[in-house]
Amino acid sequence: MGKRPARCYTRVRGPANTRVGKYVRGAPDSRIRAYDTGNRKGDFPLHVHLVSKDRCQIRHTALEATRIAVNRHLQRHLGVENYHMTIRIHPHHILRENKMMAVAGADRIQDGMRLSFGKPTDRAARVKEGQELVTVRTSVENYYITLDALKRGADRFPTPCKYKIGKGEELVKEMQKTGKQFLKVVQKSKKQVDEVPEGEERVDEAQAADEEQVDEAQAADEEQN
Repeated sequence: MGKRPARCYTRVRGPANTRVGKYVRGAPDSRIRAYDTGNRKGDFPLHVHLVSKDRCQIRHTALEATRIAVNRHLQRHLGVENYHMTIRIHPHHILRENKMMAVAGADRIQDGMRLSFGKPTDRAARVKEGQELVTVRTSVENYYITLDALKRGADRFPTPCKYKIGKGEELVKEMQKTGKQFLKVVQKSKKQVDEVPEGEERVDEAQAADEEQVDEAQAADEEQN
């Protein structure tokens, strides 16, 4: 029997179940293989966070899928030495299920809701509203690539997310302002080129034709001589 869909565990219900080993046995191990990837010792001026909008539970498989998606995109476009990504939450909460049998004579085999604590089936992290889930540290010129990578990671979560700049917000605003000014200069120069009067274009064409005729006459004279 496969796992139940994420919508069955997204809502937070009751107290957290975190007593692994002492009271709850047989809990599965976390699927997260690494919490930090990239250049851990790098000094990067820009910190971008992926923040949860709602209070929810996120399973460890979703966290690992997000880590792989974000890390792969950053590694392809920036290189390993130009970023540092961190998973900010850990799946402490243990999900359990009181599995019900659906076969003939099940009423004589199972106890139904008697002692219905359930058995551990999965792990999840309990997230508060506005909590930081993933953090990427990088340079300012890599801001838009970082947003694209975090967008790919947010698609793996069962909750809507938003972006938050923790450090380097002034640098980002300055970069965006400089980019807009550069775009205005390019558009202005392009507009000036497009708005050349027809008379000037005809004069230029006439001058080019005259110069071609002069060149042809000079070449003919040189051949005769």
